[in-house]
Order: sequence, then structure tokens, then C-alpha cells
Amino acid sequence: MTYKKIEQSFSFADIAANKNADKNRSLLFLRKVDNTIDWEPVENLLIKFYQTGKAKEGERAYPPTLLFKCFLLQKWFQIKSDPELESQINDRISFKAFLKLPMDYPSPDHSTFSRFRKRLSKEAMIKINSELLKQFHQHGLAINEGVAIDARLVKSANRPLSKKKIKQLKLHMDFPGGQLDKN
Repeated sequence: MTYKKIEQSFSFADIAANKNADKNRSLLFLRKVDNTIDWEPVENLLIKFYQTGKAKEGERAYPPTLLFKCFLLQKWFQIKSDPELESQINDRISFKAFLKLPMDYPSPDHSTFSRFRKRLSKEAMIKINSELLKQFHQHGLAINEGVAIDARLVKSANRPLSKKKIKQLKLHMDFPGGQLDKN
């Protein structure tokens, strides 16, 4: 593979940013997510479906796992555009840490996100998403998206509703008072 090598050496900026890391809720959340996910199966799927970066000539490509993690940030933190995603990555300590980008290393360009999205097939995204959801389910977790500071990793219900409970809920909805509870 000829992917970009991102040096993991710490700069003074990284050291200063990590000084207050225990008080940064976004950083703590993203560390928890990063430690929960086994990225190897995700990376294997990405490499299988993403052909860029496999040629020996030309500029080295960003690792597909890094670009995919950028999309997760965009989804979880409701970032509306690729230029805004680029800006947020360059601005936020928590995003840099989740992506394992040193503070002095720039975000991929917004056009890189666009090209990555176009090159991944719908089939690839479905399989990768299924892998992530399977891993979250195994840990009893679900992702609730929200505003940047409100995104959380939460315990999900381990058991579905019983048929008896579903019938009770449906009966309750059939009454006039139950109709008001739908929303």
C-alpha cells in the first residue's frame, strides 16, 4: 500500500492540548468510541472496496480508515459540509485525537472527502455500517447523534419488546387518549 505516513511524534502543541484532556467531554467520548471499535475489520472492508492508494506511482493517498473516521465525525456531530468538516478537524483537539493526527498536521482537504465518498460504493457503505453496528451491539451500545457537545455513547436495550407488550401498546393507541401519545 502507498498510503500517507502520518508521524505519531508529539509536538509541543500536542503536549499542551493533552494537559487538560480529562476535562474535554468530546475527547473523552471519542476516545471511548475509538477504544470500543475494533478497526481492523472496518479497515479490511475499506481496503477491499476502496482502490485508491494501491498504485505505486503518484501522490500517496490518505488511509481509508482515516477518511472513514472523518465521515463518522461529520455524521455524529452533524457537520453540514465537507469544507466545514475540514475546518472542524483543523480546529478541534478531540477530532485530531480521534483521527490520530498530530496538532501540527493539517486535515485532509475537503475535496478529498468528496472524492472518497464518490469512490465508495453503496454496497461498501452498507457492509461497513453493518460491521460498526454489529460491534456496538456486541458491547450493548448505540450512537445517539446530536450537537457536538451532546453526542453520547449510550447503553441500548438488550432485549426487544415482547409480543405481549407490543399488543398492550397497540391497544393503548386505539383509544382516543392513546392517539395523543403517538407523538
